[in-house]
Amino acid sequence: MLTLMLLDFKKEKNLTYLFIAYDLSMVKYISDRIAVMYHEKILELASADDIYHHPVPPYTKSLLSAIPQPNPRSEAHRKRLIYQHEEFSEPLKYHEVRLNHFVLASDRQLDKWVK
Repeated sequence: MLTLMLLDFKKEKNLTYLFIAYDLSMVKYISDRIAVMYHEKILELASADDIYHHPVPPYTKSLLSAIPQPNPRSEAHRKRLIYQHEEFSEPLKYHEVRLNHFVLASDRQLDKWVK
């Protein structure tokens, strides 16, 4: 109900929201663009569709794998991806991996993530 109200107000009044949440199942219904943050940095920035259907960093994939499934059968077989932080000494920079889809990574990290 609240989600529908927010979407109606957004459309009627041409509003922009800054919606901060840990619950990614709700974020996708409200957001046009999503910034995934890790350690106070934007790790991935893209359209909601790209984040949900083409995530790049393992951290984003881990967050998405934690979203409960509404169907009990698919929920019973859901595989959670556990995030394992890796240290890389190379400098980090933003890479545009798809049109307007940016990922903060070293060149080596990005090569590993997009294989």
